[in-house]
Amino acid sequence: MERIEMYELDYVETLVKRKPQPLFIALKYILGFFTVVFFLMFMTGGALLNLGGIVGAVVFLILTAASGAGCYFANLNSNIEYEYQYCDKEITVDRIYNKSSRKRAATYELSKMEVFAPVSSSRLDAFKNRNYKEVDFGSGVIESPDSRFIMYYDGKEKVTFNPDEKLIAAVYAAAPSKTVKA
Repeated sequence: MERIEMYELDYVETLVKRKPQPLFIALKYILGFFTVVFFLMFMTGGALLNLGGIVGAVVFLILTAASGAGCYFANLNSNIEYEYQYCDKEITVDRIYNKSSRKRAATYELSKMEVFAPVSSSRLDAFKNRNYKEVDFGSGVIESPDSRFIMYYDGKEKVTFNPDEKLIAAVYAAAPSKTVKA
């Protein structure tokens, strides 16, 4: 385990790749196939199905656009990464779609955090029977040993992370009584 200097903990970034969900991968290929089929039908004016003329062309143009848009969004959601940023006693999570589009997913102030601990920590037992909104910003992969951390936030949310050592150390330095190291 490497030694982490305190000045390195002022700003920490961690990038976690989410495991692709099989539903979105299958949808991407199925909708891509239908986009090609509908486009070919549009080019023939729907003659293969006896729709003929302008009506067939318009119907297949609409179907091509709809399946193409669905394919685009399925492709975006099949390749997701999360970037955790720690700065000024705040954890910010950005969702990166297809390595090109970034969207702010959440911001968490450490002053409102109840606990930040590994999944297997006994410190989380006190929170098990409460109802929380569950948010998963993890990789979607359960490794051995389990590297996931749970944060209970503001009495409302249960957030799952896959932090690295620097992020854990930064959170511990800012809120040692609320943080359990691995």
